[in-house]
Amino acid sequence: MTNPIEAAIRPNVEAGQLAGATALVWREGAVQQLAAVGCRDLSTGLPVERDTIFRIASMSKPVTTVAALTLLDEGRFTLDEPITAWAPELAQLRVLRDASGPLDQTDEAARPITFRDLLTHRSGLTYGDLHRGPIGRAYTETLGPTIDNPLSPDEWIARLATLPLIDQPGAGFHYGHSTDLLGFLIARMDGAPLSDVLRRRVLAPLGMVDTGFTVPPEQRVRRAGLCGFDDAGRPIALAAAPGRQALEERPDDMTFEAGGQGLWSTLDDYLAFARLLLGDAPSGVELLRAETRATMLSNQLTPEQRASAYMFGQRLFARGHGYGMGVAVVMEPEHADPLRCRGGVGTVGWPGAYGGWWQADPTDDSVLLFLAHSMVELPQMARGIGLGVWGTIASFHEVATGGSRG
Repeated sequence: MTNPIEAAIRPNVEAGQLAGATALVWREGAVQQLAAVGCRDLSTGLPVERDTIFRIASMSKPVTTVAALTLLDEGRFTLDEPITAWAPELAQLRVLRDASGPLDQTDEAARPITFRDLLTHRSGLTYGDLHRGPIGRAYTETLGPTIDNPLSPDEWIARLATLPLIDQPGAGFHYGHSTDLLGFLIARMDGAPLSDVLRRRVLAPLGMVDTGFTVPPEQRVRRAGLCGFDDAGRPIALAAAPGRQALEERPDDMTFEAGGQGLWSTLDDYLAFARLLLGDAPSGVELLRAETRATMLSNQLTPEQRASAYMFGQRLFARGHGYGMGVAVVMEPEHADPLRCRGGVGTVGWPGAYGGWWQADPTDDSVLLFLAHSMVELPQMARGIGLGVWGTIASFHEVATGGSRG
């Protein structure tokens, strides 16, 4: 018998809006609904299953954030400490006078970037794909791919130091490489690759055995294949993610590990992580002090910063949401957009560009999770191709919450 969330997802898969997806509803201490629909790999026809391993893109950011906050709790840094003690390369930053203007029209940064700036995306860093002007091209040409990158972390930071910021540190929310830089800095602090830092500080304590920057060879049969769309909007297998940001097979000697968007994971692994943020992690694991977790999960933006935060021409936080550290936070449920997260006050979540989505709602102790590979080129998105995954998530959310929010 088809359950409600499967019934919400299956029509869109059968209509070719996405190749496949898996989703669950966790409430009252148990998984109450589960769905696995469609193909995990179009080249083989293998089905999506509960334990299918997906690229989770920006759902990586909250994981890296928690790892960093464990170091904060140990007194290894303070929120308002300049990052230059750990990144001396970034001591002489310049700031564009106009974010879309010439790269040689800059001013000196009024102050250094702090760890608080990185945790809240107020560092003045961005992503190249978010800009059409000179800074966008400079980011792409200077820094290279956002996930599978041939540069070493040290080389990447050195190149980042040659680019101007798009805003003064602390001035406004600008989505971008802040979490990548944060990940490299905590790796420097711990004297180990970021993958080891995440494993020791977050993944192993939570039993997240299928989460990491690579998928072990013996588990690759469970891996979701890269999936995008042809010019008619039909799902197709890909050899690389859009923009070649991620490759079908990551080279063994690659040392770049993108804390902002590089992880693979599964439903059950990410459920363990989301439960941590509700204070209900498996086996009672507590990785953060209660006050640190509360800070992460509460809005950190000023009213002016909420109102001025834009991405792809849309206001992110003007109504409904704020932003904590690594997560959006519901502030006005009646205005909250479910594609970020929508539940009671304090609900948190942050989606991934490849079709992953989640939220954790403390008001009813629930977690909703949705994972897919739906990889869209920006020109396709402008033509409306590949957007069906977001409609599917909205339908899943409506069914999973009974339409009772907002």
